[in-house]
Amino acid sequence: MREIYRFLEELKQNNNREWFNANKDWYLAVKAEHEAFVNRLIPALAKVDPEVDGLTARDCIFRIYRDVRFSPNKEPYKTHIGAYMVKGGKKSPRAGYYVHIEPGNSLLSGGIWCPEPSLLKALRKDVYDNIDEFTGIIRDKKFQKYYTLDGEKLKTVPQPFPKDFPEGEMLKYKSYTVTNNIPDTFLERDDAIEQIVERFALMKPFNHFLNYTVEETWNN
Repeated sequence: MREIYRFLEELKQNNNREWFNANKDWYLAVKAEHEAFVNRLIPALAKVDPEVDGLTARDCIFRIYRDVRFSPNKEPYKTHIGAYMVKGGKKSPRAGYYVHIEPGNSLLSGGIWCPEPSLLKALRKDVYDNIDEFTGIIRDKKFQKYYTLDGEKLKTVPQPFPKDFPEGEMLKYKSYTVTNNIPDTFLERDDAIEQIVERFALMKPFNHFLNYTVEETWNN
C-alpha cells in the first residue's frame, strides 16, 4: 500500500501525459496491487453483507483517467484511486461501500451519492415515513463513533414535507452518504482488511435502509 501512496504523491506533482506514459509500468504495478487488495476485501466483506458476493475488483474500481471535456480542470488523471463495492458494480444506483485512497485524504464511505431526482425524492419520503428507524441507525453510538451524514444540503425543507417537521434536517440532503476519514497508515496495517470490514459492518443497516427504497423505486 505504501507504494500506491508514493505513486499517487508523484502523480500529483506531475499530472501530465508525458510523466504518466514514462511511468506506465509503475502505474500498472500499482494498479495490480490495488486490484489484489480489493479482490481480498470483497470476499471478506461478503461474509458481513452477502450482496457484494461474486464481485471482482474490476467491477468496483474506477478509472484513473479524468473526463476533462466539461471541466475547467484539465489535469488528465485523478490523484486518488477508489473502489465502490455494491451489487451490480460501481455504476449501480444502490447504496454500497467505498474505499478511497489518496495521500492525506483517505476515507471509508458509503450510501448513495447524487441520486437522480426521482430516487432522491423517494429516499426523502422513506426517511420521512420511517424517521424513527432512520435516526435509530445513524444515531447508534457504535455507528456515530465513525460516521455522520455528510454532503450538500438544501437551505429549507423541500416540498411536500412540512416545514415544521422535527427532523427536517434529515430531508435536506442532496445525497445520503456517510464518511469515515482514515490516516494513510490505516491501510498499511496488516489487519487493514479486517478493520475495514468491521467498520463497514456498522454501515450495513444504513445501506440496507436506502436499498429498500432503491428496490421499490426500480421495481415500480
